Amino acid sequence: MMHRSLIATAMGTLLLVALASSVFTVSETELAVRTRFGQVTTAEYRPGLHWCWPFERVARVERRIITQELLGETFLSSEQQGLRIDLALAWQVRDAARFLSASGGDEQAAGARLADLLRSDLKSAYAQLTLAQIITAPDSGVSPASLARLQALAQSLGISVNDARVQRIDTTEEVTNAVLKRMQAAFAAKSAQIRAEGAADAGRMRAEAERNRAEILASANRDAQRLRGEGDGQAAMIYARAYGRSPEFATFYRSLQAYRSALGLEGDILVIEPEGDFYKYLRSAARH
Repeated sequence: MMHRSLIATAMGTLLLVALASSVFTVSETELAVRTRFGQVTTAEYRPGLHWCWPFERVARVERRIITQELLGETFLSSEQQGLRIDLALAWQVRDAARFLSASGGDEQAAGARLADLLRSDLKSAYAQLTLAQIITAPDSGVSPASLARLQALAQSLGISVNDARVQRIDTTEEVTNAVLKRMQAAFAAKSAQIRAEGAADAGRMRAEAERNRAEILASANRDAQRLRGEGDGQAAMIYARAYGRSPEFATFYRSLQAYRSALGLEGDILVIEPEGDFYKYLRSAARH
């Protein structure tokens, strides 16, 4: 009786083990593939509880988007200037059976193949561009052709590329110093050009001011001489009329002017002939 009980217990245990190995669950973040003797039997499972034969195996892969960051990658421009590039890749498993067959379910291996292709394409593209062209290139040089090649490789691996981009571009210290030196030289040349243009403008303005000054002075001198001539002419006419009315007074007035001019400075010595005409009015005053 006890022997039968042990047999029943053993058979129940085996049945429970068989049932446990025949039931599996698939979460919302997984893709599941069922294989029988290495051959895929089913690869489309919804999240939930499923069953399989005990001799079958169930492999699971991540169905969420996988992001890779490739930091500090080194590239050269057409000018042989070193660049440090940070890359980012985002991909997702679409065909779990093909992914397991192509990469053995190794996410790192699949990501490495995509990263190698992206590096190779960017190195070829950057080698034909200058530093300025790389910085200003659309999507930093990740061309549609490069994305198409990535998608083709990804499809062969059972995955799809959601994003491939350059996150950051940095120059090496040597390139940075060279760029700064070129900028300094450009600014110095621009400053020298501005100073030269300013000096030329200043010289032109100074010459124009001198020319205007000379023209103004010449015009003023011309007007002054004309006015002086007119004044002298009017004075001469007035003197002539006055002298015509009283010749004796005119002679006396001119003699006074001559005395003033001759004896105008202190210490002057005048040597004249006492009987001459110049001394006439002085001699007449002395007699009176």
